[in-house]
Amino acid sequence: EVQLVESGGGLVQAGGSLRLSCAASGFTFDDYAIGWFRQAPGKEREGVSCISSSDGSTYYADSVKGRFTISSDNAKNTVYLQMNSLKPEDTAVYYCAADSPSGSSCNGVPYDYWGQGTQVTVSS
Repeated sequence: EVQLVESGGGLVQAGGSLRLSCAASGFTFDDYAIGWFRQAPGKEREGVSCISSSDGSTYYADSVKGRFTISSDNAKNTVYLQMNSLKPEDTAVYYCAADSPSGSSCNGVPYDYWGQGTQVTVSS
């Protein structure tokens, strides 16, 4: 059973930083993609960033380019999202998701496995 556990959310002032972690277990596929998504109250879920295990390729939404960095530690089965220069509009529940990319780039994967989410609140 695939399990994803996010951590690292919290309250931070604008301009501050947070690092989210997504601890993954139970993968049965050799190649996987892990994505970070966020959903703010009253808004649709938004894809923020993702990474593919096969070649390390990454994707970033325009809204976070230059501020967020995704990375993975395969020894720990953990993917990180370093978030710098945070803005109030980054406030949301952040979720990580995983699946086999099946030849797709990580931002085109219909993710089936999701974590429970972690709240990020950026005050102005």
